[in-house]
Amino acid sequence: MFLEKVNGPKDVKSLSLDQLQPLADEVRNAVINRISKFGGHKGPNLGVVELTVCYHYVFDSPKDKIVFDVSHQCYPHKILTGRKQAFLDDDHFNDVTGYTNPNESEHDFFLVGHTSTSVSLALGLCKARDVVGGKENIVALIGDGSLSGGEALEALDYAGEYDKNLIIIVNDNDQCIAENHGGLYKNLKELRETNGKAKNNIFKSFGLDYRYLEEGHDCKKLVEFLSGAKDIDHPIVLHIHTIKGKGLSYAEKYKEDWHAGGPFNVKDGTPLKPSTPNTTIYDSIKELMARDSKTLIFNAATPTCMGFYGDEKMDLIEKGIFTDVGIAEENAMAMTSGAAKNGATVVYGTYGNFLQRTYDQLSHDLCLNNNPATILVVSPGIFGFNSNTHLGIWDIHLFTSVPNLIYLDPASVEEYNAMLKFSTSQKAHPVAIRVINQLQSSGEIDNTDYSVYNKFKVKQRGKKVALISTGPIFSIAKETCQQLKDEGIEITLISPGFLSGLDEQLLTSLQLDHDYVVTIEDGQVDGGFGQKISAFYGMSNMKVKNLGISKKFHSDFKPYEILAEHGISKDSLVSLIKDLYNK
Repeated sequence: MFLEKVNGPKDVKSLSLDQLQPLADEVRNAVINRISKFGGHKGPNLGVVELTVCYHYVFDSPKDKIVFDVSHQCYPHKILTGRKQAFLDDDHFNDVTGYTNPNESEHDFFLVGHTSTSVSLALGLCKARDVVGGKENIVALIGDGSLSGGEALEALDYAGEYDKNLIIIVNDNDQCIAENHGGLYKNLKELRETNGKAKNNIFKSFGLDYRYLEEGHDCKKLVEFLSGAKDIDHPIVLHIHTIKGKGLSYAEKYKEDWHAGGPFNVKDGTPLKPSTPNTTIYDSIKELMARDSKTLIFNAATPTCMGFYGDEKMDLIEKGIFTDVGIAEENAMAMTSGAAKNGATVVYGTYGNFLQRTYDQLSHDLCLNNNPATILVVSPGIFGFNSNTHLGIWDIHLFTSVPNLIYLDPASVEEYNAMLKFSTSQKAHPVAIRVINQLQSSGEIDNTDYSVYNKFKVKQRGKKVALISTGPIFSIAKETCQQLKDEGIEITLISPGFLSGLDEQLLTSLQLDHDYVVTIEDGQVDGGFGQKISAFYGMSNMKVKNLGISKKFHSDFKPYEILAEHGISKDSLVSLIKDLYNK
């Protein structure tokens, strides 16, 4: 056993060259131990084990600094930098996060969870090193999938005129989350097939030095390769071919399925907690394609969030109906506007936290031009990712701040389907729709005319107190009202449906027989939807209580637990409203 003696990079350096591969094998087993029992990013971490071992053998961390792009491939790094118990001992799995974290170790330099940032961050480290007189190596480790992101290309462009130490390791496993898309990857393929000698070379076109290594899992060759770049006096790209999911045959074969996920049986890869996928988005898009031959679907490296994968997805891509632009959300948003302008019925869907990158394209390219496209904001609010690197609790702030954009918030599957039919049939405005995987059926047909903007739905009419709830947590509001009704208190229950505007007529009418309005939302309360209602009532006698998530980078939470912590549970709301009602 070598790993039991490794408590930091200096212990890796004490090993012989021949001992690195056995260490790598033990590190890989430690990664498998954690991900098989705890879940997490699988393929990215398994694919960089040897590379990480050899990095710490050659370089001098933390003096030499490495920036992991996305940082979802940092498990081997954590194991080798004093955090191995979090991978070997089940009781310590929660000791570390799934991403680099300076609060955990001096060997981590950034909290990172989004893509295409590493070269820019590394360049910033370089510029500061230069002015303070440092001599350390600055290394950016970026996967080939991340290269399609605009920030990565902007950084490579600047790196081409930078003239001091910068080492860019391109970990090329020919895979994004899904398969790679774009002309860039044709060149990477050509470079792999020619052992880095292809005449066309995107990195050299930026003015960067370039070297290629085919054997990305050969420790001896990796050490020689990395050593040749240590202390270099100019920017260089080290292009290394690796295998995503290395060490688990099923992860190597089914790379997209094994990018990340929950616990599984190591023997055959079967999930320990089988789940039934939610097909709400998939079914609605299939229905749209069946009724409208002009349909175009855009996505940015996350096709499974819309329910598309495998042969069906590839068939739609070949037919030009489904377009995956890779990690390039901004490009997808602008393409969406262009396609809508030219007569197509366009739906662009991806996770809400990734859509944050598109704010300029959303506001300028799409909404300023008022082109009638549909944006599906998948897993918004607290019902998306629960890492502080992936938060989507600001979707309401983003999508309600842009003129011309209609932001819809369904409280049921039926409402979502009706909203999508409306948005893909109208030609007046761009429309965005929130949709969570937990969206349930109401059992009621939705015949709402959504062309009448900002018309809120009064689900129950009462007096004195009105409760207004965003869609994903409307069930809590409904249960609250039922409990109050059982106790002889009947309040008004409102489901807005529209978040981009207010039903001023309804809100004004509430002043006739209501003293209080309580708003609950599944996003950040500060600057959120509820505060728009507070601002509307401003100078009136109506008192408004806004409940939502606090302004903080929350992490590792469970949706209904964090809601309860912020007063959004049936019991808390019943208590609050009874107090108001009885005043």
